[in-house]
Amino acid sequence: VYINTSHGQLFRPTYARWLRRSAVRSLFFVHDLIPIQYPEYSRAAEPARHAARLATIAAHAHCVLVNSVATREALQAYWATQKVSIPAIEVAPLGVGLDVAARKLPAPRATVPYFVMLGTIEPRKNHMLLLTLWRQMVECDPLTAPRLVLIGRRGWENETVFNLLDRSPSLASHVIECTGLDDAGVLALLRGARALLNPSFAEGFGLPVAEALAAGVPVLASSLAAHREVGGTCADYLDPLDGAGWQQAISDFSSAHSPRREAALQKLAGYQAPSWRAHFQIVLSQILGRA
Repeated sequence: VYINTSHGQLFRPTYARWLRRSAVRSLFFVHDLIPIQYPEYSRAAEPARHAARLATIAAHAHCVLVNSVATREALQAYWATQKVSIPAIEVAPLGVGLDVAARKLPAPRATVPYFVMLGTIEPRKNHMLLLTLWRQMVECDPLTAPRLVLIGRRGWENETVFNLLDRSPSLASHVIECTGLDDAGVLALLRGARALLNPSFAEGFGLPVAEALAAGVPVLASSLAAHREVGGTCADYLDPLDGAGWQQAISDFSSAHSPRREAALQKLAGYQAPSWRAHFQIVLSQILGRA
């Protein structure tokens, strides 16, 4: 059984030729269709490459695994337009790798309220929205404005955001970039935050949402199908373009005795995080059932 868990180099014709010659039973994991659905958020070559990947998968897959119902629906809809034979597609949500047992420990107490955004700094993550709001808050009242902690490396084609981070005097003392953290470092920052912020425009799954909720941290996320699938009724959702709504939510969650944040904490008390055990039960059932 050939198992491919990364989109990787599947666009190259050599892969399709090898699969055709070997006739090996193949299992592929498709993470998202963002390069095809939202080409504006990808490098110029990626839409064509992703189309080639999906053509190879459709031609050779005995089964396709996806991370969410949202990704499955997008994949089915796309393949229907390509008029190809659609292989079996199984949803296997990704597991939360952070030590969720730490949720039972007291959360670190921050001397200054702060929020966390987790993920690569790239256009589709919508960092620009938060940086614009933070600059307004700092310029209005730097003493009461909360901090924003960005966990993740810098990505690509996002020069305006990078320029804000590097050159804006208003943001210099209130926005902090953290890269290269291990799981313990990420979890510690999450646990002390007022909330995780995830205003992205497009997602295949939304792992930061699951990680934050599993750690007992409130979540403010964009109203995407993938986010709602992962967060259910335990997260708060806003339109990714609703600047006023995000600003109000951040203000409400910042206060020391925030009724809105307390309500969010009560909602997530019963959150059941997706597990790697459940993920691999699905994966192994496909491998063994089709080998």
